[in-house]
Amino acid sequence: MTYQPIHGVIVPTVTPMTDDGAINPDVIKPLADYLIAKDVAGLFPLGTTGEGPLLTTDERKTIAEATVKAVDGRVPVIIHTGAITTAETIDLTAHAKSIGADAVAVVAPYYFTHSDAALVTHFGAVLNAVPDMPMYLYNFPGVSNNTLSLDIVTRLAKQYEMVVGLKDSSGDLQTLFAAKRFHDGAFNTAVGPDELILAALSMGVNASVSGHANLVPEIVVPLYNAATSGQLEEAQVFQRKLNQVREVLATDVWLTMMKAVLNQRGIPVGPVRRPLVSPSDDMVQTALRQLTALRVSLDKAN
Repeated sequence: MTYQPIHGVIVPTVTPMTDDGAINPDVIKPLADYLIAKDVAGLFPLGTTGEGPLLTTDERKTIAEATVKAVDGRVPVIIHTGAITTAETIDLTAHAKSIGADAVAVVAPYYFTHSDAALVTHFGAVLNAVPDMPMYLYNFPGVSNNTLSLDIVTRLAKQYEMVVGLKDSSGDLQTLFAAKRFHDGAFNTAVGPDELILAALSMGVNASVSGHANLVPEIVVPLYNAATSGQLEEAQVFQRKLNQVREVLATDVWLTMMKAVLNQRGIPVGPVRRPLVSPSDDMVQTALRQLTALRVSLDKAN
């Protein structure tokens, strides 16, 4: 199977919820339509920004199905299928393949600390159980308690053709830079932290998986375009603006603040799931005033 690498802004989509905390797949279509209209390069549901680990397996499958259906082939869909057990990861990965997702991303199994050998065995088991499904290794030691080292990434990329890329949210760009040479230069690399987008792209990283692109794609997509077309000064302007947005939303309830802004933009994604907590009305209004002062677009998305 030949996999076409993604170049551009990939959005780790939020998961719409109802006021009582149930998933709300009906909102995925307007969310996808809004983002695709802003020229994003792909959607990445059920990751950290999508509250994936807070959902049941059945809920994750429902959101995955709704996303693939809503996108309808307009952009690639990468489903996050990482879980705490190998068996559940295989189940979710097989499901993603069955519904026609373009690829999966698999974070290291979380909570327990695992040896490098155990991690290689885990990923190998998933790849062997669900062959011909492109996989992105997802390095996020801050939440998984396990680091996908360069050695692990190298071993897996050499052994498995279907390891097509690396999404790295560690904040350390060295593994991303080194991974660019894998698969004769066709290995897809994507940076996670939004504050590092320009730095990563300037060194040839292919894509950004930007949580803030949920609510300000008008900043993140032009940042990518400027950075990859040699317009450094323009790219710096957009990176600084994105950093300012991050500072406004950088609270203990950052994800709920992002959802609140999306709600303001006319996409009713609702609240977060407990034990995450929602911001106070005062916090939301203060953030909206600050974003308006920064001349950040809060126009209705639909």
